Amino acid sequence: MPKRYTPNDELSQKAKAEGYRARSVYKLKELDEKFNLIKPGMTVLDLGAAPGSWLQYAKEKVGPKGKVIGVDLQEIEPIEGIETIKADITEPTLLTLPTIPKSIDLILSDLAPSTSGVKDVDQWRSIELNQAVEKIAEQALKPGGVCVMKVFRGADFDDFLRSLKTKWETVKTAQVKASRDRSREIYILIAN
Repeated sequence: MPKRYTPNDELSQKAKAEGYRARSVYKLKELDEKFNLIKPGMTVLDLGAAPGSWLQYAKEKVGPKGKVIGVDLQEIEPIEGIETIKADITEPTLLTLPTIPKSIDLILSDLAPSTSGVKDVDQWRSIELNQAVEKIAEQALKPGGVCVMKVFRGADFDDFLRSLKTKWETVKTAQVKASRDRSREIYILIAN
């Protein structure tokens, strides 16, 4: 039987104690340790960045010569040294904004749709969001750049994964221990 959701679980408390805005920082930390994603001096674009824990971690890793930009539908509380944009990532004009670099080393997305409680609907919405993330990656990633996105597993997952494999040189999947026990999320890493 899965554990009940506890908003103040151990990772939430650890994140708070370490000065991070959310427990999700440990998902990125785990992915970074596994794939060596974030390096000093990189330009990183975080899609669906609120409340900002991935931004905080990325900024620490890229250092003063790196650049970190966060995009979300919600306002993101300011974080020193990080540019944030309130925008919809599905809007085709996103990449025309002057604050978004034309050449990005790493795109991060921990995006999730507003859930309806209907698993198939939520899973399809997750795929749609990630199709938008992939479009951004196609247009903005530098050669050798990497994109990491969270997807809900379900009926459409295998088709989405297959379609990525036809377009990207590298496609890897990873589950992270920091995800909640009841979660159907998995991370996909794509690179050209």
